[in-house]
Amino acid sequence: MTGPHRAIAATRLAVRKTLGEIEQVHPGALVLVACSGGADSLALAAAVAFEAPRAGLSPGAVIVDHDLQEGSLAVAERAADQCRGLGLEPVEIVTVQVWSSGGGHGNGDGVASGPEARARDARYSAFEDVAERVGAVAVLLGHTRDDQAEQVLLGLARGSGARSLSGMPARRGPYVRPLLGVARATTVAACEAAGLTAWVDPHNSDPAYGRVRARALLPVLETELGPGAVAALARSADLLREDADALDDLATEARGELGPGWIEAAALLRLPKAIRTRVWRLLALEAGCSPGGLISSHIDSLDTLVTCWRGQGPIDLPGHVQGSRTDGRVLVAAPRQVE
Repeated sequence: MTGPHRAIAATRLAVRKTLGEIEQVHPGALVLVACSGGADSLALAAAVAFEAPRAGLSPGAVIVDHDLQEGSLAVAERAADQCRGLGLEPVEIVTVQVWSSGGGHGNGDGVASGPEARARDARYSAFEDVAERVGAVAVLLGHTRDDQAEQVLLGLARGSGARSLSGMPARRGPYVRPLLGVARATTVAACEAAGLTAWVDPHNSDPAYGRVRARALLPVLETELGPGAVAALARSADLLREDADALDDLATEARGELGPGWIEAAALLRLPKAIRTRVWRLLALEAGCSPGGLISSHIDSLDTLVTCWRGQGPIDLPGHVQGSRTDGRVLVAAPRQVE
């Protein structure tokens, strides 16, 4: 007796470990697959439909229609039909409004801007609403190893730090990514082997998007640097995430020791730069800066208050927040917060 196609087996194996971890904490719970109808999320849906009952969990799905393309509702309905055919229940379709402006959602997906960021914000808000309404303990996302590699490339191109280069976490809050170790070619093959019809998003071939241009470079890297280059980029993200997590923990501890209000500049200057810049970020967020609006140049400007002090005036930050120095002490706050 032959087993499943090797691509199907690979997706099931990746999902099995994740579902087992969820079941240990939430036995018998409902989990949702976020399914766009593309190959990655459809292969994930099929694997979850097979593995979840065996893990003692109930599988469902949520499909978000961004209403940004003609026929998007039909695409969502086809995805929902295939999810139901796989045995997922409940299957929810949510149509969202992608507003013309908005802040970052803070889901840990890395840096994005413009329409992509707004669509992402709307999508994750819909995931949270549906998960709360149906009582799901986790939302499973179909990001693959290739997506992780693209994220690292984009971070390198932007000159980002370790946090951005660490890519997407396997788990953050209710969001879980079981396929981060699985190649995109595997999810495509899994859908074909299972007789599933995957939707091809035209945005995925539009070079106006940075992620699409990064995606086009992956085959070039494999050709020029040798097989395994994409996997190495994804593995680098895992290693950098461990480093970034450790530095974040140290920065949080240091921030607590500095106390509220005005802070001695000398105390900040004694911190290693990798810790100090993270403390500046924590101070800015506490004062009201939005995570999506705070960039490295803002942190660099704040750091001059202790590394290159020449009597300069306040540093303007997003959200009407300012960083200032007086009498050897620094403060990051909105002007109304300064007594």
